[in-house]
Amino acid sequence: MSRVLITGSAQGLGLLAGRQLIAADHEVVLHARNHTRARAASAAAPGASGVVVGDVAAIEQTRQVAEQANAFGRFDALIHNAGVGLEPQRVETVDGLARVFAVNVLAPYLLTALIDRPGRLVFLSSGMHLGGELDLDDLQWTRRRWNPSRAYAESKLLDVTLAFALARRWPEVPSNAVDPGWVPTRMGGPYASDDLDLGAQTQVWLATGDDPGATRTGRYLYHRRPYAAHPAASDPAVQDRLLAICADLTGRPMP
Repeated sequence: MSRVLITGSAQGLGLLAGRQLIAADHEVVLHARNHTRARAASAAAPGASGVVVGDVAAIEQTRQVAEQANAFGRFDALIHNAGVGLEPQRVETVDGLARVFAVNVLAPYLLTALIDRPGRLVFLSSGMHLGGELDLDDLQWTRRRWNPSRAYAESKLLDVTLAFALARRWPEVPSNAVDPGWVPTRMGGPYASDDLDLGAQTQVWLATGDDPGATRTGRYLYHRRPYAAHPAASDPAVQDRLLAICADLTGRPMP
């Protein structure tokens, strides 16, 4: 039995992955951004061991989520599922950051840095990351004109970069990025054409699978199959710069 933490698991892919893991007799800790959603998550996945609560758009609340998570003990796997999609306008967080960056990139960085080092890491990305164009000098979009699609694609490219950076930094911890496909969640919308159930299975497999395919590291996968990621994600200089930026913003270097 594995102990797995899933961020953003009050609904959608995160909740579905949690249910699949619970059905396979794993210990699952869910996450919700407030207590109302936490109660709904507990009702939707009654076999969960608990729910950690906090809005990961805020640095201080992400720290609180990490403290709650550490109270459960070390996790065998951490699935970074929480995310926001295309935002028509730049939304600024309480920390003065672009929300799409704060939730999709900085929160998984900080949570990973603060919790007891998990046995495996899974980062949710998107096929849109392949169209990402990195501007490491303006990740908060204060100088660029806001572009919803490009900002989202950039954040998903940064997720793959984080996964690959940690695969290089912690070779003993399998760290991979996943494209769940265009699935009919609240973010994906009702016209999404990919299979929702399949969209969660790769995360579950990477978090708990015993076969060699599940325990390899530094890959970008879609439905359990590896695909070529954006080349910037494999650049050590880009990885190190991203880690340094996140460390500076949070005051917490990655161990």
